[in-house]
Amino acid sequence: MISFLSAVILLILGYLFYGMIVEKVFSPQKQATPAIAHPDGIDYVPMPDWKVFLIQLLNIAGTGPIFGALMGAVFGPVVFLWIVFGSILGGAVHDYFTGMISLRMDGASVSEIVGEYLGNGAKQIMRVFSVILLVLVGAVFTTSPAALIASLTPEWMNGIFWVVVILVYYFLATLLPIDKLIGKIYPVFGIVLIIMAVGITVGIFAKGYTIPEITMQNLHPDNKPIWPYMFVTVACGAISGFHSTQSPLMARCLKREKSGRKIFYGAMIAEGVIALVWAAAGVAFYESTGGLSNALAKMGQSGVVYDISIGLLGIVGGVLAVIGVVICPISSGDTAFRSARLTIADWFGIDQKNFGKRIAVALPLLSVGALLTQIDFDVVWRYFSWSNQTLAMIVLWSIAVYIAKNAKRKIYCFIAVVPAAFMTAVSITYILMADEGLKIAGSVSYPIGIAAAFLATSWFIVTNIAKRKNF
Repeated sequence: MISFLSAVILLILGYLFYGMIVEKVFSPQKQATPAIAHPDGIDYVPMPDWKVFLIQLLNIAGTGPIFGALMGAVFGPVVFLWIVFGSILGGAVHDYFTGMISLRMDGASVSEIVGEYLGNGAKQIMRVFSVILLVLVGAVFTTSPAALIASLTPEWMNGIFWVVVILVYYFLATLLPIDKLIGKIYPVFGIVLIIMAVGITVGIFAKGYTIPEITMQNLHPDNKPIWPYMFVTVACGAISGFHSTQSPLMARCLKREKSGRKIFYGAMIAEGVIALVWAAAGVAFYESTGGLSNALAKMGQSGVVYDISIGLLGIVGGVLAVIGVVICPISSGDTAFRSARLTIADWFGIDQKNFGKRIAVALPLLSVGALLTQIDFDVVWRYFSWSNQTLAMIVLWSIAVYIAKNAKRKIYCFIAVVPAAFMTAVSITYILMADEGLKIAGSVSYPIGIAAAFLATSWFIVTNIAKRKNF
């Protein structure tokens, strides 16, 4: 219990203090934001901070901080440390700078940001990479909520039925002005999401479940190594490249730069709290990592979420909790497709004020997403997880270059260099070791991953701060 409560407190303190440092490095100005300078009524729409915060939170808080946290909890309460420090030092830095740099670049998509600071070749790669990732996210966040809703409805309303319903909603959310659908229903979704998180937390304590204290011991029943697997399994809730595709959406809606810290850094910290709640619920409810692992193998992630919700809150509370969990992925899936539309529009210079042109871009994206829903969820999730963390790595290096070029002192860039190097080692090691990768032994993969991080850091130092001017 002490470890869990301490972790929540650390996340709050991280927002208050480290978030302030990050904000000072960026140095928000009073200049007009894109939403104020040229609103278009579709994507560039000024909205109140509280609405933008809720939209950002729901955009990034898909099933990642729930499913990912549950799967990460199989490693034991050591996952609390990754959620806390990953969120404060990595994820929130990543999300904040992506949103704020986009703001300064007139709401540019993440591929354009990467191209600006890592070169045209990186931009072309990122355009393709980010669209693929976004469509994968849309597919993942279609099948998982469909399965959960199907568990609460009559048999004829099966998973396929709800996949179709969700895809129709995604089509509308992708096309309509952001304030007409997303801007109106997300505040309601946000209330349900908060009730869900609070309810699960109260249920753990009220029913006397014991949350184990943090230990560095690997408690995975199959002895799967913490490095790099845990750091890829728990992406959303610690650090996630997907978030870099979402922050630019809200950069087009902010009224002032000063709001960026609570919107971007704050939403990531809130997502970290959600991940902590579900990681704690997993290890407490099933009483051991072995019990949690068996439940995941038997019932799948959706079944475990339903089981925990009903067990902790009863039928009514459990249904509310499951609805909250359904909202998370749907509110990320719709904006994933919307982000993909805007990325392609930025790429080819397609005017998005024209409704017909929006349909021409959105329809093929949703068609591909629909096809991907027929692939096994676990397979799609594994490739999404690695792609997600690789994107975070690339974006963090772009942020480091931005800080080196624009901050008062170049040494500030290390707030991005450290997590960038860490994620480089994680991503390279994982793709070398994993079953969906090259299946190379750890004795080879670990040194290569560390060497890759060292080389990337050396490249950055030589090309950006070697002269030590204003260091």
